[in-house]
Amino acid sequence: MDYRKLITRRFWGHAMSFPFIWLPVFPILLLDLCIEVYQQICFPIYGLEMVKRSNYIQIRDRAKLRYLTGLEKIDCMYCGYVNGVLLYWKEVAGRTEKYWCGIMHANKPGFQTHQDQLDKNYARYDDEKDFQDKFGAGGSD
Repeated sequence: MDYRKLITRRFWGHAMSFPFIWLPVFPILLLDLCIEVYQQICFPIYGLEMVKRSNYIQIRDRAKLRYLTGLEKIDCMYCGYVNGVLLYWKEVAGRTEKYWCGIMHANKPGFQTHQDQLDKNYARYDDEKDFQDKFGAGGSD
């Protein structure tokens, strides 16, 4: 919570940035609802294991800390939700990507290889044998 060290020098900057931090709350809630509905409907159809929200989102833990102010507790709850929900969405999207297109991206300079593509054994880019070994025949040509 580095802001505490700088609050007196940066008060107005912090105050002006506050709406931009909180502005996305409603779109995030709406998208969260959409992603949850998508997972509940589509994952059983695809035979994919459901992503457990509670493994990614924690809201109330920091609010129990007695040394935080009320506003800090609310801010920490918001950050816990938003950052957790983004990780949750990433996992839902990653499982979807693996199901529909389990091929790694081309390795170009500066591109960050997605760790889940390594962890979940995606087929190597432009390696037809690896693709066939992992996913078998079945194209629609």
